[in-house]
Amino acid sequence: AQPISFAGCMTQTFLFLTFSLTECFLLVVMSFDRYVAICLPLRYSTIMSSRVCITLALTSWTIGVLLTLVDMVLLLLLPFCGPQKVNHFFCEILALLKLACADTHLNEVVIMVSGVLVLVGPVSTIVVSYGHILCAILKIQSAEGRWKAFSTCSSHLCVVGLFYGTAIIMYVGPQHGDPQERNKYLLLFHSLFNPMLNP
Repeated sequence: AQPISFAGCMTQTFLFLTFSLTECFLLVVMSFDRYVAICLPLRYSTIMSSRVCITLALTSWTIGVLLTLVDMVLLLLLPFCGPQKVNHFFCEILALLKLACADTHLNEVVIMVSGVLVLVGPVSTIVVSYGHILCAILKIQSAEGRWKAFSTCSSHLCVVGLFYGTAIIMYVGPQHGDPQERNKYLLLFHSLFNPMLNP
C-alpha cells in the first residue's frame, strides 16, 4: 500500500469523478453523432458543425466538473479520523466516505441521486438514439449497407454497455454480499478496460 497525501487523494478523487461524469455525457454526444450520421446522413455536416461539436463537448465537460464539485464540497466538509487506509486501488469516493467519522448519509443520498440522474438520463437518451438507428438500419436494402451502418455503431455500443453496466452496478445497484470488495474490482475493470475500447 502506497501512502498518499490528503491533497493528493482529494485531487485523485476530483479527477476520477470529473473524467467519469464527463465520459457519461460524451457517450451521449457520440450516440447523437451516430444517430445523425445514420438517420440524417444528408444533413450531417449541417447539424454536426464544428460549432455544435465544440458546444456539445464543452457542455459535457462543464456538467462533469459541476457535478464533481458538489460531491467534492460535501466530501471536504466531513471530518476524517481513525484508520486512514483507503480500502481501494485509489481514492474512490465511496471508499473515502467509509473513513469519515461523521454521518455520511447526505453524501450517500447525493451520490445516489446524482448517480441515477447521470446514469438513467444518458442511458435513456442513448437507447432512444439507438432505437431510431436500428429502425433506419432495418430500412436499408443492401446487406453491405446494413453491415456498414452496424459496424459504425458496434464499438460505441460495446463501450456504452460496459461503461454504464459497471457504473450502474457500483453506484445504483443493490449492495449485497461484500459490496466494497466487489466494487473495487468492478471499478478497476471500469477504469482500465473501457478506456482501451473507447475510440
